[in-house]
Amino acid sequence: MTISPGATPSVPSRSPAKVMRVLGVDPGLHRTGYAVLGMSPLPMLIEAGVIRIGSAGTLSVRLADLHVQIDAIIDEFSISHVGVEQIYAHYRHPRTAILMGHARGVILLAAGQKGVPVTDLPSTLVKKNFTGNGHATKSQMQRTAASRFKLSKPPSPPDVADAMAIAYVLATRLIMPSRAAKR
Repeated sequence: MTISPGATPSVPSRSPAKVMRVLGVDPGLHRTGYAVLGMSPLPMLIEAGVIRIGSAGTLSVRLADLHVQIDAIIDEFSISHVGVEQIYAHYRHPRTAILMGHARGVILLAAGQKGVPVTDLPSTLVKKNFTGNGHATKSQMQRTAASRFKLSKPPSPPDVADAMAIAYVLATRLIMPSRAAKR
């Protein structure tokens, strides 16, 4: 795993306290952003980074690598909920949705094998709830992530900020389910 520079603030105690931990994942076949938030009681960033899969090897080998790394994150941080971006397809780039679907499937499999519930979140909902703009740019997402989590600089690559946003929106929905249902 490669942790994005500046994306990991000081880590709170990892004692086995009953702290709910949420994993947000921005799936991709070359880069998968991830962010782990602890709920104490408000969402607090524990770790964020990017899993780099690369393009060497067959699709099945690359997906197996992604599975191993997501599985390790779920175990290491005792994840209780996973949030993952829903698949969206743009008519100009249908292949992107298909490839993203492979990565999403592996993430869902890893969570399912551990009995961890998964919430699918549309990207526009995540962007709106995180930045206030359902069509926020990558740089807006990065700046909001840096501000919200008090980072010294915006997380990079943008996949990390997207994963932070997914985790944050899921966490706030888990904290305030009645308010989230109204959105």
